[in-house]
Amino acid sequence: MVGVDGSAAALSAVRLAAHEAARRGRNLRIVHAFIWPLMHVNVGASQAVPEGGLQHDAERLLAEAAATATAAQPDVTAVTDLVTGAPAAVLLTAARDAELLVLGDRGLGGFTGLLLGSVAVQVTAHSTTPVLVARGEQHAGGPIVVGVDDSPAGAAAIEAAFVAAEQQQAELLAVRTWTYPAMATLYTPPVPVDCGPVEDAERLVLADALAASSARHPKVEVREQLVCGRPGRTLVQFSELAQLIVVGARGRGGFAGLLLGSVSQQVLHHAACPVLVVPDPRQDRTP
Repeated sequence: MVGVDGSAAALSAVRLAAHEAARRGRNLRIVHAFIWPLMHVNVGASQAVPEGGLQHDAERLLAEAAATATAAQPDVTAVTDLVTGAPAAVLLTAARDAELLVLGDRGLGGFTGLLLGSVAVQVTAHSTTPVLVARGEQHAGGPIVVGVDDSPAGAAAIEAAFVAAEQQQAELLAVRTWTYPAMATLYTPPVPVDCGPVEDAERLVLADALAASSARHPKVEVREQLVCGRPGRTLVQFSELAQLIVVGARGRGGFAGLLLGSVSQQVLHHAACPVLVVPDPRQDRTP
């Protein structure tokens, strides 16, 4: 499923969604949220301009999106759906039965200075369906990059990354970050530390996190990368050469009440390639 609003970013999302539908052997549902009837606005055409009106405008943008999908993937069956309601609520409800929800990173509304649109923020925070946000470009020949931690959402992200790498016949780059013990406390000056044991322990955690999915997908070529640094910044750097970045919706850090983790937010705002956000299937994300 892909959400559209007539923006250039939405059409980029349509093309990406069409390719995903072809790769997965699925149909494509194109949805536009039509909010004007809720505001009691006249959406019909006037006598002076029979082809005008908000209803016709919405139908035209859906037709343009369907044509864009067909041009990108002629063999994919694309259907359009005009749904009355606010965009985030419409997309969250409609995506419950979808395998994947695809969005553009910026729509027509909101403030132009924002790096990520408000609808994309709301939907990725609350969706129980994996959300693919069309950003930057899919760097041909690049790896599928997944951020690895030992959280439940991280495990779901790892499995989704293996599936994507298998479908795209791409290398999987599994990235785990760590920091020096002295960096853990903001106001503690650095002290000499033997980091060998820390690196060894982190390497074991990384290998253990990948083991189950690696056994299920033996044909996927996996490269493990242990990096000393901050996770969000590290993943953004790797996105400059990646086809796709995969992250869990929530990791270990941050505040427990947040539905979208700080690392996921940083990657969504700054990545140079599409970002797949995978929710923890056990978490209640009802808005």
